[in-house]
Amino acid sequence: MTPRWPSTLWVVRHGQSAGNVARDKATAEGLARIALTSRDVDVPLSALGREQAQALGRWFASWHEEQRPEIMLASPYVRAVETAQIFRQAGGCPGDEKICLDERLREKEFGVLDGLTVAGIHEFQPDQAEFRKLLGKFYHRPPGGESWTDVIFRLRALMDTVSLHYGGRRVMIVAHQVVVLCLRYVIENLTEAEILAIDKQGDVANCAITEYKFDPAAGRDGGLVLSRYNVTAPMDEDDTPVTTEPDQMVAARG
Repeated sequence: MTPRWPSTLWVVRHGQSAGNVARDKATAEGLARIALTSRDVDVPLSALGREQAQALGRWFASWHEEQRPEIMLASPYVRAVETAQIFRQAGGCPGDEKICLDERLREKEFGVLDGLTVAGIHEFQPDQAEFRKLLGKFYHRPPGGESWTDVIFRLRALMDTVSLHYGGRRVMIVAHQVVVLCLRYVIENLTEAEILAIDKQGDVANCAITEYKFDPAAGRDGGLVLSRYNVTAPMDEDDTPVTTEPDQMVAARG
């Protein structure tokens, strides 16, 4: 009988983006807004982000073919697509492997907080800053944006698709920091307190690996079990700098 879940599931955050760099610059200069002229969906990788994606691909390329990803899923945001493409070009998966884009893996939408630094949120959206403090980051939904629970809702649907189509396969997902965390919440059946405690430990590094293995002894019908989280070995071994900046819209973290 075909297993319900992939034999291995990797969840990877995209490489450092131009948005990460712009956010750092705006914060360091005490600015209210992040200097980007494109939509968040169109923000590309930085030069370092491309190096990180190459290091990730080379690391997987050193494995036996039957250990590498055979299914590639990615957020449609440019920085995630570029990470997946560079990973494939570097030999991390078969060169003819199609990268399947799924909008359910997109970045958390920030609505009226889009493009603001922490200082900018307090300057232009003080009511939302107070409301978020009251509700907490897990449930707070800025006008026109999403809460973590909104992201979780779409990721539950995604995991149903993964279960339906990719049982017994080796699957890699390339997405965003909040997606990595929210997938942990879904797969591991965590509580709000548990996922926020994980989040508080620090940002998910760019191109870091979170890995699950199928364990037939987990639960009644077997399940995915976490084997490693936020691992930066590909960059460490390649002497590529590791970056852990929050994603461009700083409201992703608190």
